[in-house]
Amino acid sequence: MTDLFAEGAVWDDLANIPADPPKMRDKCSNCQRPVPVCWCSALPPQPLVPKSRVILLQHPAEEKRALRTAPMLSVGLAPGKCLIYKGKKFPKFDSELEVILSAKNSILLYPSATSIPMEQLDLTEGPFNLILIDGTWPQANAIYTSSTILHNMRQVKLISSGNSSYVIRTQPTDGCLSTLETAIEALSILERDDSYRQQLLRPLHALCQFQLDKGAVTHQSKEFLIKHNQYPKLIGKRLNKLLRNADAFKDQTGQGQSEEEQ
Repeated sequence: MTDLFAEGAVWDDLANIPADPPKMRDKCSNCQRPVPVCWCSALPPQPLVPKSRVILLQHPAEEKRALRTAPMLSVGLAPGKCLIYKGKKFPKFDSELEVILSAKNSILLYPSATSIPMEQLDLTEGPFNLILIDGTWPQANAIYTSSTILHNMRQVKLISSGNSSYVIRTQPTDGCLSTLETAIEALSILERDDSYRQQLLRPLHALCQFQLDKGAVTHQSKEFLIKHNQYPKLIGKRLNKLLRNADAFKDQTGQGQSEEEQ
């Protein structure tokens, strides 16, 4: 009988558990960030309207990241000027995307052996569809390898001498940029307008400053840490190859090469 009473008490306790999940923090309807950490106040007063448009081929894992930069681009530009397609292989039976990727005015920002510096692009051929792969370098490389339609596209690259403003995230090498920064640099060139760089980077600065104020620390690149004997892990083959390639590129050009977000 005691066991029955004990069992009944357990069921009573379970019955009193609320059916609804605990209340989550209110989110901004624009950026979908929790209201206390919303960066919308740093956005341009009005969404920017470039002649060209940005198309992101986004790895599904990017959507799970808490500190993503791609949304800053999608809400900082006017509707239709930043399109995001999710997947690991493209065009993935998407006829609209296939038309975009096959268009003569589409260019793929990817650091391949055949890529030309964006400064060498004939801007009179624009406006352009600027295609970027959004993911870590292994993810971006896997998407490129599996998406054969990308191999036949005109490919361009950025040559950057600056370091990333995304200081709360570790980049593999000096000169690597986040997806947001890469797109902004490219748009500034395509539109011949430095205001894209000035206005669209403000949300990233706001995000980093908030995190730093809450105790985050500024991150140096893995390349910097390794060269100064501060990297706490063994260097794997992939990172070692990436660092060698970066050094070779700098020897040839005197500058760093932009990569997708790491």
